[in-house]
Amino acid sequence: MNEERIHNLLFSSVYPLYVQKAERKGRTQEEVDQIICWLTGFDQSQLQAQIEKKSNFRVFFDQAQLHENASKITGIICGYRVEDITDPVVQKVRYLDKLIDELAKGRPMEKILRP
Repeated sequence: MNEERIHNLLFSSVYPLYVQKAERKGRTQEEVDQIICWLTGFDQSQLQAQIEKKSNFRVFFDQAQLHENASKITGIICGYRVEDITDPVVQKVRYLDKLIDELAKGRPMEKILRP
């Protein structure tokens, strides 16, 4: 896994892909935003500001307040077990990927947003 490439990837370039993936499976942009805000602690205006600033994932997650239950996100995404990823930024990106994947697979929001 190329950590530096992931660190420098623009969140604003990946965000529309998250939305497209969810919408193809009958989910909504609002649900994607809810997941991102839950994970990062951003409110809707802060999320929009990150998109407009074209923050890369390193900056995006440096400014986030990761949810206290984020460590409950487990499983395999992109061939890697998320709980075993040692790079903190890459792990947070994969947390987000995993949550969006669960949304697209039809999992209920109350289970995606780990209580």
